[in-house]
Amino acid sequence: MKREDSIVHARNGRVSKAAGLKLNGAHNGQVERHRKYTLITGGAGFIGSNVADRLLREGQDVIVYDNLSRRGASTNIEWLTSNHGSHVQVEMGDIRDATRMHSLARHAREVFHFAAQVAVTTSFEDPRADFEINVGGTLNLLEALRSQSSPPPVVFTSTNKVYGSLRDLRVRPNGTRYQPASWSLKFGIDEARQLEFHSPYACSKGAADQYVLDYARSMGLPAVVFRMSCIYGPRQLGTEDQGWIAHFLNRAISGQPLTIYGDGKQVRDVLFITDLVDALLLAQERMSEIVGEAFNIGGGVANTLSLLELLAIIRKLQGILPSINMGKWRAGDQKYYVSDIRKFRALTRWSPRVSMRQGIAELYRWLCEHGGRRDAQGAGELPIHLVRRITSPDQEESLGKCDEARNDERRA
Repeated sequence: MKREDSIVHARNGRVSKAAGLKLNGAHNGQVERHRKYTLITGGAGFIGSNVADRLLREGQDVIVYDNLSRRGASTNIEWLTSNHGSHVQVEMGDIRDATRMHSLARHAREVFHFAAQVAVTTSFEDPRADFEINVGGTLNLLEALRSQSSPPPVVFTSTNKVYGSLRDLRVRPNGTRYQPASWSLKFGIDEARQLEFHSPYACSKGAADQYVLDYARSMGLPAVVFRMSCIYGPRQLGTEDQGWIAHFLNRAISGQPLTIYGDGKQVRDVLFITDLVDALLLAQERMSEIVGEAFNIGGGVANTLSLLELLAIIRKLQGILPSINMGKWRAGDQKYYVSDIRKFRALTRWSPRVSMRQGIAELYRWLCEHGGRRDAQGAGELPIHLVRRITSPDQEESLGKCDEARNDERRA
């Protein structure tokens, strides 16, 4: 299909269709259903658009349901429709609309539920909206599926925030990161960990998590839950609240200052988007064997990264550090969270395949093509001993600036 030089705009509940895009507006409930399709709520987002692309490349029909409220959503829709034409159908709407959810779910072959309010800070600013979207919207979908004689399987993406701040875990600083003081965490945090919600966002996602599991247990709905750690990769722009790797890289590329909350030694396991897509599709394929289960999904102990260590990678990529300011610790922030992924691995033989270094370099190249300009700036208010540590002489030579990455991409 020829790429159209146009974009979808959504304002005040109205949709202006770009040429060539098959898009139904918020008040058009008529969906063409010549055959079964995969329904992806939040399908214009980072994860949703990558899942949609994989399924479409496999020849499946996909309906993307999204309100296009997030940055980059319209661009993702244009990308999907330009590459896949009529095999993807875009429905603009909100998961709080129970009637639309019933209509869309009626002929779905399978469902991926990604639509959510995803920012911790926003949940404090408007906890009611956070609840209505994350809990009410999920309940709308579950009821739409339950009403069918043969409900399609659904995979729901939850969050590691359901485990709370983890302040009872003993950790100690070790150079540029925190590490567990106990060998009991050598594989990370497993699913037996008690749930503990420390923000309105954690409450709403945790409640939705439990609703999905209980609909599987009590009502026979084929469903599983992924409690995800940090996911990153192309089509992610990132913010301070979500997508921190993309956020750090994008700020560095555009020459904007970064704020590190806490001391920067916080550790997360990170998972590249293609590995997550593999896991999501495997969950659908193996649904009969794993129904009603929750899984911690991330890069695991082999793919862990602290904020300071990401700065070191940025230093290698850019040849210079961005300006950095230090902020206070944020409420509920975990000093150490690494997913124990052995449960899902044992049942499906899934394992991350993209190395952290390879994945970050790929995201960097993508952001160079789609992000802002680069401005050389200094290391700002980052303590000098940490600057020395992450820019030590034994580091590898810079992997190249954005201009070099763009040239490499063009040559490829």
